[in-house]
Amino acid sequence: MRALVVEALAPGYAGCVIKDIARPEPEVGEVRVKVRAAAVSFPDLLQTRGEYQHKPPLPFISGTEFAGEIEALGDGVTGWKVGDQVTSGGARVGGFCEYAVTGADQLRPMPSDFSYAQAAGYGGAYLTAYVSLVRRANIQPGEWLLVHGAAGGVGLAAVDLGKQLGARVIAASASDEKLAIVAREYAPDHTINITGGFREQVKALTGGRGADVIYDPVGGDVFDESVRCIAFDGRLLVVGFTSGRLPVLPANYALIKGFSLVGVRAGEYGRQFPDRGRENRDAIFALADKGLIKPRVDREFPLSEWRAAFETLAGRQVVGKTIIRPDL
Repeated sequence: MRALVVEALAPGYAGCVIKDIARPEPEVGEVRVKVRAAAVSFPDLLQTRGEYQHKPPLPFISGTEFAGEIEALGDGVTGWKVGDQVTSGGARVGGFCEYAVTGADQLRPMPSDFSYAQAAGYGGAYLTAYVSLVRRANIQPGEWLLVHGAAGGVGLAAVDLGKQLGARVIAASASDEKLAIVAREYAPDHTINITGGFREQVKALTGGRGADVIYDPVGGDVFDESVRCIAFDGRLLVVGFTSGRLPVLPANYALIKGFSLVGVRAGEYGRQFPDRGRENRDAIFALADKGLIKPRVDREFPLSEWRAAFETLAGRQVVGKTIIRPDL
């Protein structure tokens, strides 16, 4: 089978190569899935350079989220049958290939009205948004939620979920074109272009109070200015650092403004608290199966064009998710 294999950790994806390798066999408790779609995420890009928290041993097949059909069952697997349409619920690598093997307990049924591409792209983004807003921020109806990177996969999920939770959502991005799409398809309460600063815009929209919850997958300058427009008793969620700069918070800022700095690692949260982790995944699956959330697929690429797919994410060219289709 064809697979995108990371053979060495290097910048510019220099250690990545498409290879023909043996189709994997499921072991006890595992299933083999014929991959129909795999979502590209920032952790995938970081893993090719060894810059993500989880560092799988070399060589490994890239791709942390996928959807497809069960093609073979290992010994001891119950509750699944060949032909079931599934999405990965907790795979850490292995999706950018024609056939993926994962633990049977890591799979979820594909939401009934989702395409393979939507099913591949919703799990990680919406799980991050759910753990952030529900578990870590305990957001309440009517609170002001400022979402940075609102056109990206995890940002768009936070906009979508925030509306479902009854928050007053401000979607923030540096692109008017992207914000227009977000506004048209997800109806946040307000949108703001952060170019040139956003503190005063947020203050004006919130009646001078500031945002109760700020969702920040960007870091850098965005984090620095977020500290200046957060409400007293607010929660600033550290989701990621796509800007490339790790910000530093002077402790007196948190003291004087009375806000909390809250780190978010959705996958690790589930590993530390397994029961809550299952509840989190149950919650986002229920929302998806009821049609209450709508993951957006921006572009799809065949496996042979993986580099172009990666670049759409690295270059912030998409609104929502980029998908790799091994079956094309």
